[in-house]
Amino acid sequence: MIFKILLIIVSLGLIAVVLLQSGRSAGLSGAIGGGAEQIMGKQKARGADALLGKLTTVFAVLFILLSMTVAYIVGQ
Repeated sequence: MIFKILLIIVSLGLIAVVLLQSGRSAGLSGAIGGGAEQIMGKQKARGADALLGKLTTVFAVLFILLSMTVAYIVGQ
């Protein structure tokens, strides 16, 4: 039961963190120019974007682990 509640909380946290992130490109010109900047290594995440990126990774890993745990418990 506790794992299901934790899974719901982590799911909502993951959704919130993903929605708070800013877009990486601005239309077609951003897709072309932004891709070149990322390849050349000029574009770096700073401040809140870096924190949100790390939080997204943490929430995603927790989501996967909790999902597998809940599936295992329900399967038994």
